[in-house]
Amino acid sequence: MMRIRIYIFLMLASLTVNAQSKGDQFRNQGDLEKAVIAYKTEMTDASKAKNATYNLACAYALMYQKDSSFHYLSIALKQDNSLWALADNDLISLTDDQRWESIEEQQIKKYQQVNSPLKKPEYAKLLLRLIMRDQALDYQIDMAKRYYMKNAKAPHWYYPLSEMKRKITQGNFANMERLIAKYGWPTYSSVGKLASDGPLLVINHHEKEEIRIKYLPRIKEACLKKQGSCMEYAKIQDRILVNTGKPQIYGMQFHYNSKRELVPFTIKDPEYVDQRRAKIGLEPLKKYLKRKINYDWTVPQKKR
Repeated sequence: MMRIRIYIFLMLASLTVNAQSKGDQFRNQGDLEKAVIAYKTEMTDASKAKNATYNLACAYALMYQKDSSFHYLSIALKQDNSLWALADNDLISLTDDQRWESIEEQQIKKYQQVNSPLKKPEYAKLLLRLIMRDQALDYQIDMAKRYYMKNAKAPHWYYPLSEMKRKITQGNFANMERLIAKYGWPTYSSVGKLASDGPLLVINHHEKEEIRIKYLPRIKEACLKKQGSCMEYAKIQDRILVNTGKPQIYGMQFHYNSKRELVPFTIKDPEYVDQRRAKIGLEPLKKYLKRKINYDWTVPQKKR
């Protein structure tokens, strides 16, 4: 039970408090049918059309209406040269369709035309799939989080989701190790920033602490060399500390207090946390916590 609660605590860190569109509000309430209607309305507004079209594709994918999803996704990606869609777990239902491979090839080609060519584009594709699978079931688990926040207990349907997530994580980790053995540790220059996050996400979500401890030096080295995510390094470092009963050092891990409000776990020397964060390129904790969990960090900061 404690592991389940901790998992919910950590997954809740992904929630944001930014203003949302009407379609996003319906989606986050679990009403995908109304979200579809709202997104179609938002598409008529030129300032919202691009995001609304992509979100509409995602909503249809979550509903397993694949033809409609592919239709709107192809429109949304016409002017998009990023790789984000290839890692977006909302679209995971599309990946067993032959049309998905064309989407992958198209986006990787456009990305390389705008950015520097990737040294290992095939590796990048596989890592993006790894990220997508790592985030599988997150929408459904988000619904369980919201139920928990409202009712102070996990819904009964959370438990099978949690078990499915655990099995996905195990399989993803085994796949990650095979990829690293074949292609080496991914770096920004070899696979791009987004794809290089794949192993870090998988490692962070692994159920065993020794796995995070094993890979931490490698993750830290990549961060310090500016060839890997310092954000993910900080999350993993803090998770290790919290899970081994020690104060965190970057403020990246949260839990519920007695009022069911998200608050950061205890931070070592909290008056110096911004100095530590700045050393690895992270924004001030006050700004981060406000954006992530709507928490007001008020500890005055010092420098040594």
